[in-house]
Amino acid sequence: MATQKLFRRDVVKKLMSVRGDALCISGLGSPTWDLAAADHRDENFYIWGGMGGATPTGLGLALAQPDRKVWVLTGDGEQLMGVGSFSTVALQQPKNLAIIVLDNEHYGETGMQAAPTGRGTDLAAMAAGAGIAQTVTVTDEAGLDDLAKRLKEGNFPLVAVIKIDVRTGETVMPPRDGKYVKTSFRTAVLGADKAQHPS
Repeated sequence: MATQKLFRRDVVKKLMSVRGDALCISGLGSPTWDLAAADHRDENFYIWGGMGGATPTGLGLALAQPDRKVWVLTGDGEQLMGVGSFSTVALQQPKNLAIIVLDNEHYGETGMQAAPTGRGTDLAAMAAGAGIAQTVTVTDEAGLDDLAKRLKEGNFPLVAVIKIDVRTGETVMPPRDGKYVKTSFRTAVLGADKAQHPS
């Protein structure tokens, strides 16, 4: 019997149900549309460019805001581009950072070419090899329920790779103006006064 892979929109919706006040950085393309569809708010920082930049951005935010949980939501292609960031996360050991990789085993942004993660490359194993102790690969609903529990508990740093199918769902576009996204995110994190008048 064939096994149906998880649908990314259902995955993100379930995870966002336990998000609480976590700040969220999304990688370009489908992860950004997923986040906007499931849980658009000012505490989201959508990365529209800079492939490979989601995890380093999340790490910097986690270090700057140690009292807030920070979630990175990205894809396998982007995380492969920024795979070296796993080593920096392992060195820093931020207790508030979770990296969630939606792995459809394709490069969705460039035409759905097959990605190495569908041919043996294991991002969770790469994260573990870099020195991140908490890693998991999710392939079914039971695993997703367990991940939601782990995200709620916050035993971080954590890298979770979720195997999903290639369906994308409707494109939901959050704001694309970089200045607007930056300002609304800074205001949500720091408050209006500090966001507009940094010391």
